[in-house]
Amino acid sequence: MDLLSRITVNRDVMVGKPIIRGMRISVDQILKALASGITSEELLADYPELEPDDIKAALLYASKIIESEKVYRITA
Repeated sequence: MDLLSRITVNRDVMVGKPIIRGMRISVDQILKALASGITSEELLADYPELEPDDIKAALLYASKIIESEKVYRITA
């Protein structure tokens, strides 16, 4: 299964935020948890419906978003 296919968007769930496999767990929720120091193992224990590939998918999704981001230098 392609990792990114685990990320879904449904405007009726979490106001259209990218979520994991249609569940009410958003990509940003996973990213914030990891950034705050929660380990993947802790996330999987806290959310038993999550799978290790869901966490990988969230990280890949974020990297793809950043990859296409354009940064413009503003000079004064």
